[in-house]
Amino acid sequence: MLIKQLSIFLENKKGRFTEIARILGEANINMTAFTVAENSDFGILRMIVSDPEKAKEILKEHRYAVNITDVVCVACSNRPGALATIMTIITEADIFVEYMYAFSTGVKALVVIRPNDLEKAVQVLSQNKVELLAAGELLAL
Repeated sequence: MLIKQLSIFLENKKGRFTEIARILGEANINMTAFTVAENSDFGILRMIVSDPEKAKEILKEHRYAVNITDVVCVACSNRPGALATIMTIITEADIFVEYMYAFSTGVKALVVIRPNDLEKAVQVLSQNKVELLAAGELLAL
């Protein structure tokens, strides 16, 4: 249930995200989820795309620093406290969350998580009957 995520280092400069969106669009690669973290000099664009290997290759051709990491995506009901339940499971298993981002699709909330121990996170979440999405399920939304 691991999902491949791109991490792209961007100069903190006007038009950089526009260029990434254009490059991927021209390559017929769809962006399903993304987040941007920035400081004064650069940003890190993390995204789930329809073809991570192709996206990595194309972005490297355009001289972007990009790598692929594994993340997990959990689904929970889109109601107060649902995420707290999942985070409690993770915390009690002594798993550290490096970063996460989320979005909702009506009654469901989807949370992309980068834990410090992916295998343990998948095992603990599965044992607690937390719904984990495969890449294909996420991309089909």
